[in-house]
Amino acid sequence: MLGATPAGFRDIYHYLLRTSWSVALGWASLGFLALNAVFATLYFAFGGVNGAHGWWDDFFFSVESLGTIGYGNMYPEGRIAEWVMTGEAITGLIYSAVITGLCFAKFARPTSRVLWSKICVVSDRDGVPTLMFRVANERRNHVVEANVRVAVIRLETTAEGEKLRRVIDLPLMRSSTPSFVLSWTVMHPLDSKSPLFGMAQEELRKIDAEIVVTLTGLDETLMQTIHSRTSYLPEEVIYAARFEDILSSLPDGRRAIDYRKFHNWLPAKLSWDRLGAKQPIEATQPPAQA
Repeated sequence: MLGATPAGFRDIYHYLLRTSWSVALGWASLGFLALNAVFATLYFAFGGVNGAHGWWDDFFFSVESLGTIGYGNMYPEGRIAEWVMTGEAITGLIYSAVITGLCFAKFARPTSRVLWSKICVVSDRDGVPTLMFRVANERRNHVVEANVRVAVIRLETTAEGEKLRRVIDLPLMRSSTPSFVLSWTVMHPLDSKSPLFGMAQEELRKIDAEIVVTLTGLDETLMQTIHSRTSYLPEEVIYAARFEDILSSLPDGRRAIDYRKFHNWLPAKLSWDRLGAKQPIEATQPPAQA
C-alpha cells in the first residue's frame, strides 16, 4: 500500500498465524538455524568451546545448547564463552516459548471449510429476477445460527464531482439458517428496491461493482465462531442461468451432495423487462462454461 507505514517485524506473529503450516514451520526452522549461526560465530570468534575444531563444531555445539540437548563431548571454556552460552540459554527459552505459543494458537484457531460457488447466476425465481450463489459446508458438521451478509461495492460520483467507493447492503430472501449442514443457495431479489435493479453485466462493469459476501456461524464441534468470505466481479455474474441440481437421495433415504456439479449452471428464463435492463444480444445464449 502506497504511503503506509512499513510493518517490519511488528506483524510477523500475525503473518505466521494466518499463513499455512508449511510456511510457518519453514520460517521457524530458518529462525532456529539463523540463531545458531549467530552464536556459532560468537563461539568461533572467542575460541571458547572445548573440543570444537572449526566453525561447524561451534555451530553444532550451539544447536545442542539452544535445543537443551547437551551431549557432553563439547562444553564452553572461558568466561566469555560462558556468558555467550548464558545468553544463548535465555534466547532459547524465549524462542521455544514463542514457537510453542504460535503452534498452539494455530491449532486452536477455528477454521472453516466453506465452499463458495465460483459464479453468481441471475434468473427468475417465482417470477422475480433473482441474483443467486451457492455455499456449502464441506466439513459435514452443523454450523449453528449461520448468517450471510451480502453487499455491493460500487463506484459513485457525488454532486460535488468527487468519486468514491460506496458499500451498499443487499437484502436477502433469507440471510440466516438455524443449522448450516449441506448446501445453501443465497438469493437477492432484483426488484425495484434493489441497488442492482436495471443493471446487466455491462452496467456492473461501468460502476466497477464487486459483490462481497461474508458468512459467520458457530461451529458445533469446536464451539467457536467461524467465518468465511468471498467476492464476485461482473464477469462472474452469469445472466439467464441457474445452478444445476446437486442434491440427491441415497438408497437408505439420506441426502447426498454431488460436489462435481457445485459450480455448474444451466440456461434459465430471465424476465429482462422485470429486471429493468435491456437484454444484451449475447444474453440470448449464455456463454460457455469454463
